[in-house]
Amino acid sequence: MRIAIMGTGGVGAVFGARLAHAGEDVTFVARGKHKEAIVAGGLQIKSAERGDLLIKPCRVVSAFEQEPPFDFIFVTVKLWDTETAIETIRPVVGENTTVISFQNGISRDELLQAAFGAHRVMGGISYVGATISAPGLIEQKGTVQKLVFGEYDGTISPRALSLKAALEKADIEAVVVTDILSSLWQKFVVLVAMSSLTASVRQPIGPVRANAKTRELLQRVMEEVVAVATASGVNLPADLVSDRMAYLDGLAPDVTASMEYDLRVGNRLELPWLAGTVVALGKKLAVATPVSSTLCAILDPYVNGRS
Repeated sequence: MRIAIMGTGGVGAVFGARLAHAGEDVTFVARGKHKEAIVAGGLQIKSAERGDLLIKPCRVVSAFEQEPPFDFIFVTVKLWDTETAIETIRPVVGENTTVISFQNGISRDELLQAAFGAHRVMGGISYVGATISAPGLIEQKGTVQKLVFGEYDGTISPRALSLKAALEKADIEAVVVTDILSSLWQKFVVLVAMSSLTASVRQPIGPVRANAKTRELLQRVMEEVVAVATASGVNLPADLVSDRMAYLDGLAPDVTASMEYDLRVGNRLELPWLAGTVVALGKKLAVATPVSSTLCAILDPYVNGRS
């Protein structure tokens, strides 16, 4: 199975490296010093819980030239880079290529479907705590490394099952679902809350959930996202908020959201596609989102990163 990883950050690097270690033919897309470090020393994954990996040699490119189409392309870039990613992978998307975004947010697949056709796109969700700690080096925290994916028509397709088998061979938990839209929103509920609160407090999830006031805000943000989803016609489990709070309680205390990390190092923030989307949809659907709106205002000065 030929797999391209479009974006070798925390998500793409961890899942791509574990697939490569299991014997799959994986090509990574990276740029700048990150790519240079991978070419020189390989792609390193540091994980106390899951075990370290070194993929060397590691096939890494900054662009595709005269490559045959891939079987699967994982899109794992930051949301503001989605359109650039589409043009980067366009030359290697063939008739039988499946494109799956494991990015954050709920709107990225609309862009992929418009670019490549709905039949080439599966919906995807990633669960992993990982960041780039230095060029060529990824630090993975916690034990969770899970991918959820499925067809938008609700079928269990042969391509989904073949990907599931490859992922499980690589010791990655893989779940194929029949309602990917609901699954995306279920992830979105916890993602918006965790990213907004950890970034606003400038702390990982441990201190945020341990403090009574910030814990209450976590729950209130999730309730707002559920209200917006329900008004949008999305079916969600009735106990979703309590279930997602239990999920957050089960995370290692030093696990953080990528947005908190991006704020800390001065990168751009995905805020407009996360809590910002909740606020925008709330206004459109006449759903009140006071906590999400306040957190967006707190983080807005940092959206474009350091100059």
